[in-house]
Amino acid sequence: MIKKEAAFNEIIRKVRKDFFGKGPERIYTHFVENMAITTMHGNFTPVEKFIGKTSEGRQMVHNARTHMIQELYKEHVPDGLEELVGSKLVHLFSDIKVEEDMAVSVFIFEKPIV
Repeated sequence: MIKKEAAFNEIIRKVRKDFFGKGPERIYTHFVENMAITTMHGNFTPVEKFIGKTSEGRQMVHNARTHMIQELYKEHVPDGLEELVGSKLVHLFSDIKVEEDMAVSVFIFEKPIV
C-alpha cells in the first residue's frame, strides 16, 4: 500500500504544482476505507506568503487555495487518480491553515481503496 500512497502523493503534488505554480514540499497520504486523507506542508509561493502577512491577505489566500482546488477537481479528476485507487472520486473536502502553511484534503471514493 505504501507504493500506492506514494503514487497518489505524486499525482496530488503535480496537480498543485501545475495549477498554483508550486506543489507541497512534504505530503503524506493515508488510505482509510474509501477515503484518502492527505496532509501537505510547504504549499505557498513567495507571492502567497507575502500576501498572507495581513489578515485580509490570509483570507484571500485561504479562499483561493480551498475554493480553486475544489473547483478544479469538480471540472476534471486528475489523470490516473481513479485508476490508481480503483474507484471513482465522489467528493473532495479541502482546507488550508495559512499561518502554518499546512493543507488537508479528504478524498472520498465510491468503493474502499485496496
